[in-house]
Amino acid sequence: MPIYTKKGDQGQSSTINGIKISKNSPIFEVLGTIDEANSSLGIAVSFLEDKILKDKITQVQKTLFKLASIIAGAKGVISSSIVAKMEKEIDEWTNQMPVLNKFIFPGGSRSSAFVFSARAVVRRLERSIVVLSTQYLVHSTELIYINRLSDYLFTLARYINFKNKIKETSWSR
Repeated sequence: MPIYTKKGDQGQSSTINGIKISKNSPIFEVLGTIDEANSSLGIAVSFLEDKILKDKITQVQKTLFKLASIIAGAKGVISSSIVAKMEKEIDEWTNQMPVLNKFIFPGGSRSSAFVFSARAVVRRLERSIVVLSTQYLVHSTELIYINRLSDYLFTLARYINFKNKIKETSWSR
């Protein structure tokens, strides 16, 4: 069976529930942005050697797939327990690293750089979900998850560099 269906050749696509929608819909903007974030995380994983951190990123990828399915019309919600778990890990990692009192440049190791990149995409995703929420029902936990995910990815990128003894580069005027 070929990967192409030719169903989207006229600028429309269908959601999970079969409703045809223009490809310029905010739904497809959100779905495409989720895909971008997930792809950056996939690249980050390919450069990581730490199995525990790989597993954490893979779990984020799974949650992003779940979020995409929800946005596309599947039943389900992002659990607040996922957010609580992320907050706990953010706090644990932050407590191990030097205090951050300046802006830092994204980068460091390859894996860290791609996590920083995914974070920037997630910030755009958050803005896209806010736009989507003006036209469609978006559960508050989905927006909370994405907001916290950007913090999580920022801290994770820093933590990867910290574990690899890569010094952060601070920005100064």
